[in-house]
This record gives sequence, C-alpha cells and structure tokens, in this order.
Amino acid sequence: MQTKLTQLLNITYPIIQGGMAWVSEGKLAAAVSEAGGAGVIAAGGRDVNYIREQIRLAKQLTSKPFGINVQLMAANKDEIVNVICEEKPAFVTLGAGNPIPFFEKFNQAGIKKIPVVPNVKLAKRVEESGADAIVIEGMEAGGHIGVLTTMSLMTQVIPHINIPVIVGGGFADGRGLAAALVMGAAGVQMGTRFLIAEECGVHPNVKQKLIAASDTDSVVTGQLSGHGVRALKNAFTEKYLTMERQCTPQEELDKLATGTSRLAAVEGDVDNGAVLAGQSLLPLTKIEPAAAIIDNIMREARQVLANASSLLG
Repeated sequence: MQTKLTQLLNITYPIIQGGMAWVSEGKLAAAVSEAGGAGVIAAGGRDVNYIREQIRLAKQLTSKPFGINVQLMAANKDEIVNVICEEKPAFVTLGAGNPIPFFEKFNQAGIKKIPVVPNVKLAKRVEESGADAIVIEGMEAGGHIGVLTTMSLMTQVIPHINIPVIVGGGFADGRGLAAALVMGAAGVQMGTRFLIAEECGVHPNVKQKLIAASDTDSVVTGQLSGHGVRALKNAFTEKYLTMERQCTPQEELDKLATGTSRLAAVEGDVDNGAVLAGQSLLPLTKIEPAAAIIDNIMREARQVLANASSLLG
C-alpha cells in the first residue's frame, strides 16, 4: 500500500505507532517497524542516556525506519535533540511546544520532522516552516488531548495541507485506517492498540485492564482546566474528577496526578495510577505480536477499501 507517508518514510504500511511515555521503548518500536509500520520511541520523562540506549537497541533489532517522540515541554529537550541528531533515527514526532526552532538542526542531521498540531492555523504554520509531515490527533486519543474530534480535524485540516497528514485518536483497526485514507489522510497513528503487543513493556496489569475494558471505560481528567488527559476509569480518576467538580485548587490536582502515569505503566498499579488509553477499546482482545496486529489491520483495511467501490453502484 502506497501513500505519501509510506513514500516519505520508506515504510510498507501507513501506520505509525504512538510515542507513549514510559511505554514506547526500543523493542516495541523495532517490532512495529520490522512489521512494516513505523515504530516510535518515547523520550518523555527520560534522560539522554536512556534515549541513546533505546535508539541503539532498536537499530540492533531492525534495519527499518523508526522515530523518536520529543516532548518540547521537557526541561532537557535541547540535550535530547542533540542525542537524536547524533544517533540519527529516520524521523521525529514533536509535541507540547513550538517545534520550528529545531527544524534546521534536524535538517542538518537528515531527520524527517513530523510535528503534532491541534488545528488548521498551526498546521499551515509548520508546513510553511518546512515540516515534512504532520500528525493531527483527536480527543478520542489516550493521554493528553485537545478539544477537537478526529473527524472534525480530518474534515478541516486535510484539505488545506499539502504535506502528508497522519491522523491519530481512536484508530484501532483496519476500518479506521481505511476511513482515514478515504478522507485524504496519508496514514494513521495508533498508540493504545500497541499497548497489548507482546513486545510492549507496559506492566501486564495494564494489558489485562485494557483487554477487560468496555467501550465506555475511558474518561477525561483535567478538562475543566483546559489540560485534558484521557485514561481508563479507576480509583484515581474517580478521586480526581470528584475533586475537580468541587473546584479543588489546581495545585492540589496537579499534586494528585504527578507520577500516576508511571505508577500504572511501570509499577502496575491500575487502581491508583493513570492508565492512559484512547476510546477505541473493544478491538483490544488479546496479547499478540506487533506483526500480527499490523497484519490484521492491513487485511481488514484492504477488504474495506476493495468493497467500498460497491457503494458507487
């Protein structure tokens, strides 16, 4: 399957694995890339030694392209960018800050630049500044979210942008991929779907909670302050939302939430930790290799696209 994204990154399938903090390590990224997608190592919350180590691990496990996700709000972002430019993965995804000041450095290192943007205005700005592609992510996604849905972003951003547009938020199967491609996207970004991959190092308790989840089991904390985070319902989210409704000062809410992502993902406390996950939960039925996940997605997408012509009569 060829799209602008597969051509840009020299990958087989138009699927990018989301860069999930505490979860997206070199082993998972390499497995996704080896299966024909584009794996991503998450730099969020990590030091430069870890990032260098994970890039080198991924290179040992695959010769195919993979990328790094950089949170531009990180205090050590300049050091992280320097390590990335030294180690030279195929691409970077960039969020939570202004990516444009880093474009020239990545250009010099031969690394493709893919910012995550929340609206048309910023999409046009990064395109004009030299981005190679963009990710638009709807509020159906897990973790930190914006205010627009995936459908509204696709409807409004794609017609105005010429570089490849990758869409995230709520994608978990081949039907979603097919729909995004028909809408004009160059590919999709999937995060939650790969949490139950065999190669994903997230705590087993998280995988089991995801598999057991129903379609209505995700909630958004922090929405009242404009900093929404989507996670699975549990004791932590119930307590946070109760305090939020009671207009608890933001400092207390921040204190409650600090460290909860790691608490769930690394330590396995799925009651008091934040189990970050998107809304499309029912397709998560079993733990299997990343290659099997991608094969199933692509088989379904091809079938849906092949049958779509029948709608024209």
